[in-house]
Amino acid sequence: MILSTKQKQYLKGLAHSLKPVVQLGNNGLTEGVMAEIDLALEHHELIKVKIPTDDREQKRLICDAISREAKAVNVQLIGHTLVLYRQSEEKKIRIPKL
Repeated sequence: MILSTKQKQYLKGLAHSLKPVVQLGNNGLTEGVMAEIDLALEHHELIKVKIPTDDREQKRLICDAISREAKAVNVQLIGHTLVLYRQSEEKKIRIPKL
């Protein structure tokens, strides 16, 4: 799914008040963490993931891996927080048309 800039801005506005649902630990991106992200996306559609690393390149690689594995759209990466969106079958969030 590809989102326009306007759609991403809308999702960023919705995500502003959200708290991180999943937090990566010392073990990094494990199968358990991916399962939790997948479950949270199915339930909420729009989630925040906390990535506690200071290395920008490593953070970017983790974000790309998460969005690829979860089949989600990377809406925003700001600081240590990644915002992900994946539409569920129930379509809880109505994003604006293109």
